[in-house]
Amino acid sequence: MTEDKGILIRNIYYMLSYAFQELRQNNYAEIEGEKFDDIYDLFAEILARGISYQLKQGLYREYVEKNDSMQTVRGKIDIRGTITNRMRNNRQIVCDYDELSEDNVYNKILLTTVTILIRHSDVKKDRKAKLKQLMLFFQNVNPINLHTIRWNSLRFDCNNRNYRMLTYLCYFIVSEWLMTTEEGKMKMREFSEDHMCRLFERFVLEYYKKQHPALKACAAQIGWNVIEEATDATILPTMQTDILLTNRGRTLIIDTKYYAKILQEQYRKETLRSSHLYQIRTYVDEYDREHMHNVDGMLLYAKTKEDDFEDAQITHRDGYTLYIRTLDLNTDFKTITNRLDSFVSF
Repeated sequence: MTEDKGILIRNIYYMLSYAFQELRQNNYAEIEGEKFDDIYDLFAEILARGISYQLKQGLYREYVEKNDSMQTVRGKIDIRGTITNRMRNNRQIVCDYDELSEDNVYNKILLTTVTILIRHSDVKKDRKAKLKQLMLFFQNVNPINLHTIRWNSLRFDCNNRNYRMLTYLCYFIVSEWLMTTEEGKMKMREFSEDHMCRLFERFVLEYYKKQHPALKACAAQIGWNVIEEATDATILPTMQTDILLTNRGRTLIIDTKYYAKILQEQYRKETLRSSHLYQIRTYVDEYDREHMHNVDGMLLYAKTKEDDFEDAQITHRDGYTLYIRTLDLNTDFKTITNRLDSFVSF
């Protein structure tokens, strides 16, 4: 099977399928059987299929603000603009009005991201041709400066819910773009650890939600176990778990990690990173408010070629266990899911 930086590209598709349930629809089913030599070639195919499906439904339109000169009043009169027109012997009225348009931020993101992929050297010619054909239907849409997008402010409802996965994938693609080089051309950084870290985390969470609903998987925040009236809570950092599982009165807190190397060298000795152990231990301590000793923690690392790391665990006298586990993403997907299943046999 084809590999990309030690990760099977097909496994990345499977991981995306759990992270974004839309990829399990029939429109994307054939992707599973195709061969991809580069991760961005896979992204190009997913976008091509998603946009093609959306075009059959019709591009999403929303009201956008317009300011224009016209013969009759439409919307609200722009007094200053109208006076300026009169001073120029232009008798038209300037109006501010809303117009239902395809030229909105969601379609702009698709257009701009596809334009980037079309220029990418690792996307195959046939996929580039497919994307170019689809862009003919975006003639009423203008590109956008990706630096100006407020990604966190984008909202999805019943009218544009099909755009959710496509928009997230676009962010996944463009977040590592260097928009200009000295030659004025676009350039792509390496597919980064930050990308895979976010995908790895979301994949594990969504896998447990889908395959083990009884565990009530969530990414919950943990409150500090402090005396509120004697504590300035504003200075305390937020404790945001990656995955929190509960079953038959026990809780397992999982913190996912994706690093080029699992172990660090300290005093000529390879050890786990102290910050990781302190973090997961704090989560367990603070969550077990009543000291019932029914909360355990797990550091789940994506296994790398550089580390030959075996499973380990740390059992504390306080009654909880910290598990250190790895997940080899460079193997067949069935082995990956079997491994995930084995973690939750408590």
